[in-house]
Amino acid sequence: MNTASPLQIAVLPGDGIGPEVTAEAVRVLERVGERFEIDFALRDALIGGAAVDAVGDPLPVETLELCHRSDAVLLGAVGGPRWSAGDPAARPEAGLLRLRQELEVFANLRPVRPYPQLAAASPLKSALLDGVDMMFVRELTGGLYFGPRTADATSATDTCVYTVPEIERVTRVAADLARARGGRLTSIDKANVLATSRLWRATVERLVAEEYPDVELDHRYVDAAAMQIITSPADFDVIVTSNLFGDILSDEASVLTGSLAMLPSASIGGGRPGLYEPVHGSAPDIAGRGIANPCGAILCVALLLRHSLQMPEAADVVESGVAAVIEHGIVTPDLAVGAAAVDTRRMGDEVLASI
Repeated sequence: MNTASPLQIAVLPGDGIGPEVTAEAVRVLERVGERFEIDFALRDALIGGAAVDAVGDPLPVETLELCHRSDAVLLGAVGGPRWSAGDPAARPEAGLLRLRQELEVFANLRPVRPYPQLAAASPLKSALLDGVDMMFVRELTGGLYFGPRTADATSATDTCVYTVPEIERVTRVAADLARARGGRLTSIDKANVLATSRLWRATVERLVAEEYPDVELDHRYVDAAAMQIITSPADFDVIVTSNLFGDILSDEASVLTGSLAMLPSASIGGGRPGLYEPVHGSAPDIAGRGIANPCGAILCVALLLRHSLQMPEAADVVESGVAAVIEHGIVTPDLAVGAAAVDTRRMGDEVLASI
């Protein structure tokens, strides 16, 4: 596969373990380029706490311009306690939120597919993990995280705002995925309490009936869904939900895989460059020790290839490479239940050898 010109990939290592896991993801992307004769042009840039330290801004203009010029963005992680004080707008997380808004990536895809070999690392009974293959579609640029807010010494408010167009566009992404998978879509809300959830439910119901009559839709309250994701996870196929609920529930679902570090995510929408980041945070407590699990970051490469570059065969190769390494019992310390663990670099080496 030859491309007419190099595909531009912005690489934002970020903070904490971000640079360590991103380095392994970059090595995998370069190996894919060699195998499939794809010319990648990789450009590093600052974001988060590293950018605050360097230039006083968690999302420098140069970084944003690079992302806009790129075909996709590969991100490590941002944040840490050393940047938690001071102006909220200058914190590392503010840079990530701004980047999502600027790139108009409104749908966050989080696949959850446990590996049988890692069943012992999950606190759930292994029988509950059989057949689990769910895809979270989290609305990413609305809701409580972006609504108006106030704060003083005695009170604070966070406002949840959703519009029909915002709900429609993320529902279309989820319904398209459901149509291509098992044909089932679950919408999660709190319509018995929240006005925004009532709008959410009515909009999802109407749009699926009008545009996706072949997709089976059901609605669940977020509190019930939180229980069912743990007690009967195989019941779910594609899940669509709001920003806050999606953030919480997809992290909850990470226990199915044994480690949050196994989960990648893709943020897409609006025809802009997709943003790819592992679900885990910056984990400053283990940064620099060489023990971080790079699999989530490596699997982000597969999502990048599939969703931004439309290269499903290359994506399959990356996912198969990770699966082969896990199948052979090679794991990092977060997953080493009764088994010897390898370090971050060795895990990357093993995935490279499997590609």
